[in-house]
Amino acid sequence: MGSFILKTDVPNKVLNIELEGSFSQEDGLRSISAYQDTIAPINTKEYELNIDCKRLNVTAPEIVPLLEGCLQMFKKDEYKKVVLTLENNAILKMQLSRLGRSVGLDNLEIISTVTT
Repeated sequence: MGSFILKTDVPNKVLNIELEGSFSQEDGLRSISAYQDTIAPINTKEYELNIDCKRLNVTAPEIVPLLEGCLQMFKKDEYKKVVLTLENNAILKMQLSRLGRSVGLDNLEIISTVTT
């Protein structure tokens, strides 16, 4: 089961999202609904989107279209910058990089952290 936490940092104009676990279709739809509720009162064009994926598992093939839809949604919302932070997971990094390119999310930055 996947989980998510959304936090808006209004003074710094950053929307922080933490993702954890393996997302099912239902988890994905719940997170999209929560995301839309969270961004309703803000102007996303003035914001940076930081998504912490360090505890996110590699996405199952059947969930890829949903993830791609999320990246398209982030592009449509025109954030100043979209940053995904991963924990040294080459497969997930490749998966997200490919999806970002396929939807034309040109301001996507993927940071890979290494923990010891």
